[in-house]
Amino acid sequence: MISFVDPLISNYTVVDFRNKAVSIIEEIFSRKKIPIIVGGTNYYIESLLWKVLIDTKPETLFENTSSLNAAAVVDHTGEESITLDRKAELEKLDSQELHRQLSEVDPEMAARLHPHDKRKVARSLQVFEETGIPHSQLLHQQRVEEGGGPLGGPLRYENPCIFWLTAAQAVLDERLDKRVDEMLTLGLLEELQEFHRRYNEQKLNENSQDYQHGIFQSIGFKEFHEYLTVGDSCLESTRAELLQRGIESLKQVTKRYTRKQNKWVRNRFLQRPGANIPAVYELDATDVSQWELKVLAPALSIINSVIKGEKPVFDPLKTEESQKGQPENKHSWHTCDTCGKVIIGDREWRAHLKSKGHLHHVRKRRKLDCEAQSAEQDSSTTPSGCATDSSKKLEDNHTKTEASCPV
Repeated sequence: MISFVDPLISNYTVVDFRNKAVSIIEEIFSRKKIPIIVGGTNYYIESLLWKVLIDTKPETLFENTSSLNAAAVVDHTGEESITLDRKAELEKLDSQELHRQLSEVDPEMAARLHPHDKRKVARSLQVFEETGIPHSQLLHQQRVEEGGGPLGGPLRYENPCIFWLTAAQAVLDERLDKRVDEMLTLGLLEELQEFHRRYNEQKLNENSQDYQHGIFQSIGFKEFHEYLTVGDSCLESTRAELLQRGIESLKQVTKRYTRKQNKWVRNRFLQRPGANIPAVYELDATDVSQWELKVLAPALSIINSVIKGEKPVFDPLKTEESQKGQPENKHSWHTCDTCGKVIIGDREWRAHLKSKGHLHHVRKRRKLDCEAQSAEQDSSTTPSGCATDSSKKLEDNHTKTEASCPV
């Protein structure tokens, strides 16, 4: 399943991917072989590990937390059909209005989603419109199924195991930079230019560039947008500068994405214990000269043990409680009046309170409060203690949780 979808197809969804991949996996099983899924986009892998797709209409499938458009579906005859992309229509609404509508039909899901996350809000609203059942209720039904758990429905296949190849961050960053350089050598720019000629140019003329859906979400397109659309009249020096800027941006985004992937593994597997969590084995790929010893041999040993129904000699990573003592609420709402932001989740709230942006606004607010207090006092009076008083008020204000929506 590499290079089998034309880039111009913008409505290829996780449902299409799952249907195609599952059929291949079943064919591999029928030959008494073991399918190995390599990659990639973790969200797509989830659709294979768990039964997480929600049926809406008999001929249509929608994913429970998808951020992709659902337009192409496969019916019982195997033929592809096109359905109305209701989610795309909903996303055209104002964020607050969209969230308000969801609050009316599914207040529990609305409390879990940030008002600015239009994709997920629209998806939940669409699921309700298609099924007549609140999205949160459908998710709850999945979790209470036999074999279900915190990540949704039961596992699709028995005894899956996940090999998590890790590497020292400095080593990984260097590899990623070299990987981008190699992609350029192998013709990345030529591929982008060809795609631009076929599709992007028309969209540019229509002023309808959309980097939120389809292939434009892939790393490599947005980063070279200015270089590809600069025009023939541009100076060669400017063109070269835009190219270099695109290359550096691609390297930065690629490294950022790998950190996001690692975070996904920790959050989805290691910090959410449950019966439907596959075993995760960490393999150290920092030193490629030690590949057979540290990666290949352990992996083969683990697989052979799983096949025989035996316990592997290598232990999987243990799940861990995200916070000792009081359980962490991933869906709690916090309002930061200083920054004018809504933060969802206890961990995210703690991180926000320590962030540079928040501390900058606190200092700015403290200074303004001090100046206002000083102006009210007699010109001969020194505003002693004003910073301390303001600081204490701000500290008291931001160390408590302000729930602004029902949970």
